[in-house]
Amino acid sequence: MGSGCVDEAALIARGPKTIRVLETVGWLEREAMLAARKVDEAATIDCGTHRDEALQIIARPQDDLERRCTWIAIKKLVVTALTLDRYRRDEKQRAALWPAESLEGDPDIIWVSEPINEVVRVARRIGPTPLSVLLTGETGTGKEMLAKTIHLSSGRADKTLLAFNCTAVPRDMLESQLFGYRKGAFTGADTSFTGIIRAAEGGTLFLDEIADMPADLQPKMLRFLETHEIHPLGEPHPIKVDVRVIAATNASLEQLVADGRFRQDLFYRLNVVRLRLPPLRERREEIPALVEHYIRRYADQQKKGRLTVSDEALEYLLLYAWPGNLRQLANEVNRMIAMAEPDAVLTAAHLSAEIQATRRTIPASAAPDSELRISLDQPLPAAVELLERTMVQAALARSKGRLEEAAKSLGISRKGLFLKRRRWGLQQA
Repeated sequence: MGSGCVDEAALIARGPKTIRVLETVGWLEREAMLAARKVDEAATIDCGTHRDEALQIIARPQDDLERRCTWIAIKKLVVTALTLDRYRRDEKQRAALWPAESLEGDPDIIWVSEPINEVVRVARRIGPTPLSVLLTGETGTGKEMLAKTIHLSSGRADKTLLAFNCTAVPRDMLESQLFGYRKGAFTGADTSFTGIIRAAEGGTLFLDEIADMPADLQPKMLRFLETHEIHPLGEPHPIKVDVRVIAATNASLEQLVADGRFRQDLFYRLNVVRLRLPPLRERREEIPALVEHYIRRYADQQKKGRLTVSDEALEYLLLYAWPGNLRQLANEVNRMIAMAEPDAVLTAAHLSAEIQATRRTIPASAAPDSELRISLDQPLPAAVELLERTMVQAALARSKGRLEEAAKSLGISRKGLFLKRRRWGLQQA
């Protein structure tokens, strides 16, 4: 809706209008004016405006007590149109800021923990800008999904989001794949090829594993980022391209720059906005929600009905270090479901041997004791996690679920205890 509709709404709000007023503001066609002047009794007239809007007026004779035109239908029209316009804007914003699926149509990230929520908040803020973005984080942390969040927050949301892994093709073919080539540019170039960059025209290009880009190709990528022009192989003239670039890496580009393996100027050009996705071990509170999500997803794919996970199995999953992050967790849950019967409870027996090797000394259902034995042949983070979780369980049991009392005995704040209890899915006693 334009500003004119807002003016109409304001004018309507001031009450009925005389024919002279309507003539002055030029709202109605001349034929409607003449018809309104001739009525002997109240009449409804279908007409149009100079704004090409269809509407109705109720016209009454001037000697009538209610002698002014009462704009009932058009008032409804304006109010409804303004409401619909506001609803469409809200819907578009919701679709951009809270995407429901990944590039493949499946949600792979659950935004729960504070570290990742902060990353997503920044991603949404910079989405509408044209700035280049560099995403960093370990393999499997959800960089591709975050790239989609940025894309859907931008004015390019209705255009292509094209993902390309710089390690997906041989190094000697990377230039031709990215920038394209003209027919006859080299032996075997029997037809012209648009290239990945031009294929993303008007949209967003997500370049994964940017650290593996060959040194001889980096100047060409830098020129593209600075000028928005590419020079396909065999093409005599540069071609203008409108593409936003989001790059990602699990390596330290600063170290690569220091080692002389990555151009410093390209690094600065990519690193306008940097977002780091923390590994899953730093946001374990997301694991229960992620497990539930993956159970629904893979149980449906495998037609296993309604599956649930036991507290014991979930404890194993919470204690594991997850070097492969979200991807590894998804694969583990998928495997558990494959090993289970339909409508079953997923237990520790369904876990892979690697996960089962994350030793515990007490089951989740056991009552906490005053002592805890911890095996020394496990990763330090898992041991610390077990100790912390067990102490919280014990404090909650002693206090019968009273958070204030339990927090005081642990020497932490009530809010801190609440967050830990929610993180591990512990119920109040």
